Amino acid sequence: MRPKGSAEELERRRRRAMTLLDDGKTQAEVARILATSTASVCRWRQAYQREGQAALAAKPHPGRRQKLSENQRRRLGELLLEGPRHHGYSTDLWTLARVAEVILIHFGVRYDPSGVWHVLRRMGWSCQKPERRARERDEQAIAAWRRDDWPRIKKRPKERP
Repeated sequence: MRPKGSAEELERRRRRAMTLLDDGKTQAEVARILATSTASVCRWRQAYQREGQAALAAKPHPGRRQKLSENQRRRLGELLLEGPRHHGYSTDLWTLARVAEVILIHFGVRYDPSGVWHVLRRMGWSCQKPERRARERDEQAIAAWRRDDWPRIKKRPKERP
């Protein structure tokens, strides 16, 4: 499993490990300082001895590159904040299919709705569903009912002999 952090942060960690080893620290001490395993430190040292500084260089993230750039994702966030009605939809509810259409129209990038979910999560958005409450809802009347009527109506366990 790939450790957390950007490729550059991980490279800095490997380079710091080599510096600590050169300063006379043991692999176990370096592992403890950098919060990693001694096996990782051993592997980094062997790679460094074989290939030099190039072995410690940042490696690109595995997997497919993102279809939307950072600027496009920022712009998408702005577009979504305008609301669905602004984009011609009849309700104020964003769906993954609607977001996929907005991405296609504004950026020319085609996404399956399931892929849109990953984009939105990466942007820090979450799934939210509007509460279904009547506008005419009277909170004071509801509280009074719960306090006065509910205890009278509520079933109680039968007393055992």
